[in-house]
Amino acid sequence: MEVTRGSRGDVTGLTTHEAAATGADAAPHGPARVLVVDDGEINRRLLGRLLEQDGHIAVLATDGEEALAMLRRGEDPVDVVLLDILMPGIDGQEVLRQIKGDDALRHLPVIMISSLEDITTVIQCIEGGAADYLQKPFNRAVLRARLNATLADKRLRDREMEYLDRVRALTDAAVALESGDFQSTELEEIAQREDPLGHLARVLVDVAEEVKRRERRLQEQVRALTIQIDRDEQQSRVAEITSTDYFRELREQAHDLRSSLSKGAP
Repeated sequence: MEVTRGSRGDVTGLTTHEAAATGADAAPHGPARVLVVDDGEINRRLLGRLLEQDGHIAVLATDGEEALAMLRRGEDPVDVVLLDILMPGIDGQEVLRQIKGDDALRHLPVIMISSLEDITTVIQCIEGGAADYLQKPFNRAVLRARLNATLADKRLRDREMEYLDRVRALTDAAVALESGDFQSTELEEIAQREDPLGHLARVLVDVAEEVKRRERRLQEQVRALTIQIDRDEQQSRVAEITSTDYFRELREQAHDLRSSLSKGAP
């Protein structure tokens, strides 16, 4: 694997006008990490330089095995793959099949690279999940347009997946609130959003805090009521004891004893 950030100089076969369009104009959605998989060194390096001139980071792989190993390591995730169809060993179709069959990689967009004679195979690749294709020899304008369109689709999908993750987090928080296991810290990040999800997260946090306050007040009331009940029970027991015949007899005996003692006193 090779990561290149080349210069912004001219590239063979490009007009001066094409070579001048770089940076934000060429990559309106921001820079991306693009994996280029091609066994042909000239094509691989040419694509790498074209991508770098448009502000992207080009990661180069010489064959399908190297590309799959790098993707599965996931150390430096890429945003899109430019994948040659005809390669020795594992060809582009098989690499595409393995990418789309891997739960961790199947949403990664793949643009196939082909010659004009490969159109039937290209159709099969599109049906197998490829996002688009490029024909050799490369046309810079077509490369830029198709790459930007693919990146726009990917970033839209990434935002949708992030939104769904936040919705699931809110749903889990609502369930936790009902069961009494809610922790407001779980929604701190979502609550900072300035959109309906952020508003809902803040409402849930406020509801949870109000529930806690009410629980504390209820617990204090229960404790106070328990103390009062204990006092009432003690008074009731004392009244029961003092109302018995046995207690009255004891009280009379005590009275008689005090009287006799007072008479015998000098």
